[in-house]
Amino acid sequence: MSNPDVIVVGGGIGGLAAAYSLSRQGLSVRVLEQAAAFGEVGAGIQLAPNCTRILDDFGLLEEATSLGVVPDAMVMRDAVDGSELTRLDLRDLGRRYGFPYLVIHRSDLHGMFLRACRRAGVDLVTSQRAVDYANTPAGASVTFADGHTEEAPVVIAADGLHSAARSLIVQDEPVSSAYVAYRGTVPTTEDRAAGVDLSEVAVYVGPGCHFVHYGLRGGELLNQVAVFRSPKALAGEEDWGTPDELDAAFAGSCGFVQDGLPHMWRDKWWRMFDRDPIMTWVHGRIALLGDAAHPPLQYIAQGAIMAIEDGWVLGEHVARSRDPSGAVDWAAALAAYEAVRPEHCRRVVLTSRAWGELWHLDGVAREQRNALLRARHTDDYSFVDWLYGPTALFPADEPPMFEPIPLASAEVPAPA
Repeated sequence: MSNPDVIVVGGGIGGLAAAYSLSRQGLSVRVLEQAAAFGEVGAGIQLAPNCTRILDDFGLLEEATSLGVVPDAMVMRDAVDGSELTRLDLRDLGRRYGFPYLVIHRSDLHGMFLRACRRAGVDLVTSQRAVDYANTPAGASVTFADGHTEEAPVVIAADGLHSAARSLIVQDEPVSSAYVAYRGTVPTTEDRAAGVDLSEVAVYVGPGCHFVHYGLRGGELLNQVAVFRSPKALAGEEDWGTPDELDAAFAGSCGFVQDGLPHMWRDKWWRMFDRDPIMTWVHGRIALLGDAAHPPLQYIAQGAIMAIEDGWVLGEHVARSRDPSGAVDWAAALAAYEAVRPEHCRRVVLTSRAWGELWHLDGVAREQRNALLRARHTDDYSFVDWLYGPTALFPADEPPMFEPIPLASAEVPAPA
């Protein structure tokens, strides 16, 4: 492939999903990844119905469900006393939106997209770190750290939080939340998993911290995540989020949560950043995608999903923007992409921040939150309709491009 139609910079979940989406439209696509090999770091990831409906359209939902778990419920508990605050019936939620709620290992999701791209003939290249982007008379170009430049009619910058392309549009910096995440997986044969209901996605919310667990890989693994506000970060220290802070942050939590802390990977942690929303994502023939455009905090579990949505929507607008000869009107496709996605993702970024504040309340505010959550009806989906509903992908004056299918045709039952 000497002259691809599209260059995608970044071979993470968002970049591969975009490459696959565009290849389905008959375009030749090259993905350029800075790492020496394609891969994904982390553990579990949650895929809500607004993502699984896209996986179904991609023809990948059956494979995804075979790799993950379809849980029965999402339960929120108080991290201090362990009491239940509210829950979502995820099976009922799946019926409401037509597609299941799925949890999967991040590397399994990435691997699935990588295989799909290989089957589609996407050109996959590693060890390519992008340092500069530019528009050209024929499209756009990317310059890499080794000095060589590649060109295509369109360049998609899916190069993450520290995207080199974002500076073409705005001069801003990542925003530190002062929170840090620790992760770890435990085989369900170990004592820690004894008595844990793997049909639940559980989150324990506490003052300045929270703890999440759910099953992965067909119930073979228990995934755990511990997140807390770092006093060192708030004090401006450079070495923040260390294991001693982890233990101190959860000292007042219930026994179940504290018992999970020794099972965290203590040699690595993830400091949590986002960026302020921007409404311009396109600069000539260069378009931002995923975290390069809208990196959210993780509180509503939409980071990877928003990137997958970006790629799918772009592919659909490519299909709508062909002239009678079949050539893509890239100006129209990119304008439509920019008209649809920024406002929705702005809401995701800001809602994620607000949800994080709600989870981590203390004192009287915590008691008020708990009372409100306990009073919520379990079949009230008004607070997620905007997020999980199919209309979230399109302008208000456009109908959805497909109708939800019955859940039974998309669902693989979770293991007992």
